[in-house]
Amino acid sequence: MRPLLGLLLVFAGCTFALYLLSTRLPRRRRLGSTEEAGGRSLWFPSDLAELRELSEVLRDYRKEHQAYVFLLFCSAYLYKQGFAIPGSSFLNVLAGALFGPWLGLLLCCVLTSVGATCCYLLSSIFGKQLVVSYFPDKVALLQRKVEENRNSLFFFLLFLRLFPMTPNWFLNLSAPILNIPIVQFFFSVLIGLIPYNFICVQTGSILSTLTSLDALFSWDTVFKLLAIAMVALIPGTLIKKFSQKHLQLNETSTANHIHSRKDT
Repeated sequence: MRPLLGLLLVFAGCTFALYLLSTRLPRRRRLGSTEEAGGRSLWFPSDLAELRELSEVLRDYRKEHQAYVFLLFCSAYLYKQGFAIPGSSFLNVLAGALFGPWLGLLLCCVLTSVGATCCYLLSSIFGKQLVVSYFPDKVALLQRKVEENRNSLFFFLLFLRLFPMTPNWFLNLSAPILNIPIVQFFFSVLIGLIPYNFICVQTGSILSTLTSLDALFSWDTVFKLLAIAMVALIPGTLIKKFSQKHLQLNETSTANHIHSRKDT
């Protein structure tokens, strides 16, 4: 009971801190969308229409308070990642719209890794018994696979990020139970989710710059779409070839879970 109480206290404290950060916004020198920005700051988008609306509000507010928008975005991202709350893909797309394709990609890769590591630490301190109690079969399956691939653990972790046998949020929670070293865990997230983050960030960058249907067929947009396709296919193909030679995988199990939703 104590671990659950401790986790709830940490969650409540972080939620309250994020609430204060998003409601005590610095005043704008210009009149206009001040109230709109304040009203939307704590609201996580749930579809593309809401994402586009929030992006426009934050980009307008960012003209005068760039550092504060950066802090608010990082805090919201780490909050979602640290507590294994699904839906970070929308924040990846938002990063592309707010910060551009390359800064957005770097930011998302770092925040994904740091947030997943925070989730790892919270699970290690408060959640081990809870995870084992509620997901005994999934933990047992992952434990068996990790032990079978202990000699190539880092590449096995990369494989799990690119071809998820289980959702990423559950892998973050169960990693300390599986005795995965935190350094290998951190870099497997950092490297393994680059293709996924790249696709989401580039999508946000493209959507934020489109002003008409004709712009979709510009050379710049076509190049970005080709880059998305290449990044999506090449790393997965290389890791899959390596896994077939060096990793012990149950292909039937992998096929059954390959379509698991990739929420970090």
